[in-house]
Amino acid sequence: MSKKDLIDAVADKCEMTKDKAGATIDVVLAHIRETLKNGGEVRIPDFGTFKVAKRKAREGRNPATGETIKIAAQNVAKFTPAKGLKEALN
Repeated sequence: MSKKDLIDAVADKCEMTKDKAGATIDVVLAHIRETLKNGGEVRIPDFGTFKVAKRKAREGRNPATGETIKIAAQNVAKFTPAKGLKEALN
């Protein structure tokens, strides 16, 4: 599903224009992004939790040359599905 498909689905279900649905989705995604950027987590009941995980610095390998390279530590977004979502999928 693309963002456009999501906007279309929200517009249909909520009986709103695609512009308003698009703006709504943009606000939700921006809020999730900002919360994660500030180190928080976003819990959506029966869907899951978005949170920030820290990856340690490590060594990797350039697949083209085989040369060892250093990969810097970084923060990454992590999603953990809720029990309700897992049950809905199985």
